[in-house]
Amino acid sequence: MRRIAIPLAAGTLLLSMGCGAETVTGSPAPSAATAFSPGGSAATGTAPSQPVAGTVAPKVEPTHGPRPVKPTGDADDPRRVPWLKARPYKNGRTLRVVWWSGVEPCNVLDRVTVKETSKRVTVTLWEGPSSKAQNVACIEIAIQKSTTVKLRKPLGKRKVVDGARIR
Repeated sequence: MRRIAIPLAAGTLLLSMGCGAETVTGSPAPSAATAFSPGGSAATGTAPSQPVAGTVAPKVEPTHGPRPVKPTGDADDPRRVPWLKARPYKNGRTLRVVWWSGVEPCNVLDRVTVKETSKRVTVTLWEGPSSKAQNVACIEIAIQKSTTVKLRKPLGKRKVVDGARIR
């Protein structure tokens, strides 16, 4: 155990001393902001004159809470998607449905089906990749989305059921 501990401790000490040290020429190590600035000067730290290749500004600023979406009706091979919650508002004639999804155009809300009976309201969300998107790659990140559903009658005491969880 001692044979391993002493060299390991010495190596850790040398590594920690080497971090942040000046380079051999005496000039400070470049920071991450200046070391790899495409189009800019590493010595002066100026900003690039052109956008970095392959980056795209977001179309929508991040929001706090679920992102509201409307059904597109153009998804290829849509599948049922389970939702997290459905809350009534506007005198119980509308439901706000929230679920986890992915980024568009790889995950778009195709349609929402609602089946109303005297005892329950079954809401089913249908998602899939947009048929308009061809040869695209999307990041695998979860996004919380929401949509609104209008009911024929006020919800009242009826139970709201997720149609994706019923088989």
